[in-house]
Amino acid sequence: MATGAQKKAFITGITGQDGSYLAELLLEKGYAVHGLVRRSSTVNRVRIEHLHGLNRRDLPFFLHYGDLMDPGSLVRLIQKVQPDEIYNLGAQSHVQVSFDIPYFTAQSTGLGTLALLESIRDTGHQCRFYQAGSSEMYGKVQEIPQKETTPFYPRSPYGVAKLYGHWISVNYREAYNMFVCNGILFNHESPRRGENFVTRKITLGAAAIKLGRQETLTLGNLEAKRDWGFAKDYVEAMWLMLQQDKPDDYVIATGETHSVEEFCQLTFERLGLDYKKYVKIDPKFFRPTEVDILIGDPSKAKKQLKWTPRTSFKELVNLMVDSDLKYLKGS
Repeated sequence: MATGAQKKAFITGITGQDGSYLAELLLEKGYAVHGLVRRSSTVNRVRIEHLHGLNRRDLPFFLHYGDLMDPGSLVRLIQKVQPDEIYNLGAQSHVQVSFDIPYFTAQSTGLGTLALLESIRDTGHQCRFYQAGSSEMYGKVQEIPQKETTPFYPRSPYGVAKLYGHWISVNYREAYNMFVCNGILFNHESPRRGENFVTRKITLGAAAIKLGRQETLTLGNLEAKRDWGFAKDYVEAMWLMLQQDKPDDYVIATGETHSVEEFCQLTFERLGLDYKKYVKIDPKFFRPTEVDILIGDPSKAKKQLKWTPRTSFKELVNLMVDSDLKYLKGS
């Protein structure tokens, strides 16, 4: 890129939680942001509508049709956009759903990463590449807390697919001297989290109970423990990785772990309710192979990237509860 020219970023998964926050961050930093979207009969761009609506022609924000399972479209877009940075956030990202559609999960989450890396190599385009990894790659954890050197042991088709994406990214970095970084992000939530994820299911369900729209909230394993952070904090770490002199892999986490039950308790407390009166357990929501505990060690990211999470667990829960209560009141 010529000195002084506007940087260009290309984001897959731009309509998702992380993609929308990352797009906002990069626009604030003066980037031109290009996003990959799939053609569908129902348009689902609510998270980025404020960036791409009819009244936002002033922003250097562009959407392009393509698909991670269509290498031809990826080659065409890389040649057209000529991005300085590529952030691969696109995936079938729901763990429970990955048991129902394992083949599609492997294709989109695993082989989609390969298709994008190979498209970069085929075009000969020089750029920096971020691969969205996941704490689910640790699965049946081999040590506590988990860090970059912890052995992986995925326990779901999603975790396995993400692990392929991780290692193929390392391989392309080493084999072709590409600037490729893996971000091993632990659970990160926000008001933009999909409604079928457990945290959003809890905050939406509790808000509906508070408003008298439903009587109970049915969940699975309340004892599962996760390291939860705020997605808006985490996308900053993605950007920081691509600003370093050398590519590397980083765990992004809070270093704290909390149970699903704790998330429930804080959610209902925010609404002045006792969760024990409303939460029911249904075994159908248990995974075939459970991941009992995840807790990341972000020491490397703190030292090398100078990154630290700014939002506490309680602040995150309150943020999501307040947002969902407002959302339901307006619907």
